[in-house]
Formats: sequence, structure tokens, C-alpha cells
Amino acid sequence: MTTTFDHSDFAPAQLLQRKSQTVSVVLPALEVADTVGFIVERIRGLGELVDQILVVDGGSRDATVEVAFAAGAEVLQQGSLVPEAGPVLGKGDAMWRALAAVRCDLVVYIDADTRDFSPAFVTGLLGPLLTDSGAEFVKATYNRPYVVGGHEVANGGGRVSQLTARPLLAAFYPDLADLVQPLAGEVAASRALLQRIPFATGYSVEAAMLLELRDVIGADAIAQVHLGERRNAHQSLEALRPMAESVLAVITDRLHHDGRLLGPPAASPVIVRPPFATLVPA
Repeated sequence: MTTTFDHSDFAPAQLLQRKSQTVSVVLPALEVADTVGFIVERIRGLGELVDQILVVDGGSRDATVEVAFAAGAEVLQQGSLVPEAGPVLGKGDAMWRALAAVRCDLVVYIDADTRDFSPAFVTGLLGPLLTDSGAEFVKATYNRPYVVGGHEVANGGGRVSQLTARPLLAAFYPDLADLVQPLAGEVAASRALLQRIPFATGYSVEAAMLLELRDVIGADAIAQVHLGERRNAHQSLEALRPMAESVLAVITDRLHHDGRLLGPPAASPVIVRPPFATLVPA
């Protein structure tokens, strides 16, 4: 059963007192000029708790780079990191390449498109890692309201998580079934652990990361923290379909690899970046 915490369990002053490792916060970003500056400013407000704020930009055509830099972040282009890896390949690739520029012991990944961002996203994810909870990998959960036709549906968001990822994990990996938002982009772990696992690219990174870490550290070392409410722009079913297909591809590929699925995987192959330490030794 997944251990669940609430962000209110971890006050910033408490974490700063317990802090014995340095902390990098990484924001993969693509055309988020309207949100990234506010997020960086709120993270900077945590003071000495965070040692590095790194925005990895995927080639934004808006003012994302300028806004993030003005707010106080270190900003690097995704393609400039590990250029020998070839063309950039979306969010998972940005998370993987960021490890080339991360300078700290602990890494917190934060989505750069969250509206009304709270610094509790960072403190909540750090909490289990800094308080000897036994957790080695921490994943976010939150309320996801969905607005349609001017009406708000409580927890109606996160449709790919609830309609694709959760049923598949419950059926085939029941020790991960308690994760409420398995596709949440906000996660935290040690840099050393992240360097040991491959990263799937694009939309499939979160599901693939869960399955890899289940093998490496075991489901009992994975925790989730309720971070309150997360609001971001909703997408059409047409736009969500590739995300659902990516999640299906990851899980069926793993089932095939483990000998639990006969014949080829049920979806197209997923591009995977190798464990970072094998390509660029720390």
C-alpha cells in the first residue's frame, strides 16, 4: 500500500532544519510564459531550502526564456544538454537531459504550466525525502477540477490518469494501484537514483518511471503527497488520445518484457533514453 502524506505535514522551517542535502528544482518548459515566472518566484521564496532552480526550455517561441530568467531561474536550452543524444524529444527527454546540469543531491521536478502555483508543491515533495520516512521516490497527488460549459466538476480532471493509467496499473501492477495521480508530473528523488533508470520520452515518462522504480526500489519505497489543488488548461479528447496511447505503450511493453503478454506489445514502441550514468558518468 502506498504511503500517503499531506503537504501540511511538512512546514518549510521544519524541512530547513532537517535539511542535510542540497536541492535542485527542475522545470521542463515549453511556451509557458504566462505561468513560469510566477512559479519561479514562489520557489525562490523558499530561500535556502532550494539551492538551484533550473528551467529546461524546449525551444519556446514565446517569452518563456526571458520571463524565467527575469524571475531568477537558471535557464538552459534542452538541445544544449547532452547534444550527442540527438534531437530533443519532449518532456521526458527534457527531464533526462536536465540531469546533466543538476548540481544538487535531491531533484524535484515541477510542471511549468500550473496556475495558482503554491510553494507547498516543493515542500510537500521534499518532505518525505528529508524526514526519514523510508520513501525514495515521491509523487504528487492533488484535486483536479474540470471546467466544462462554465461549470466546475470537482476532481473531473486528469482524465488519462483515471481512465487509462489507473485501471491498467490496478489490473497488472496492483502494488501501485493506490497512486491517485500516477501520471502527475511533479516528482522528487535523489539525483543518484534518477541517474540509474532510463527515461521514456514524451507523454510516457511518468508511467515508465513508475514501473522502472518499482523494479529498482520496490513499491513500498514510493510515496505520494497530496498537494492541494492543481489547475491547468484542459485538452480535447483528440489531444488526449496520444497521451493515453503512450501510457498503453509503456505498460504493454513492460508486460511483454516480463513475459506476461504474448505476441508484440499492443501499441507502438516507446523511445527511451538510457540510464544517465551509463552515458555521462557522474
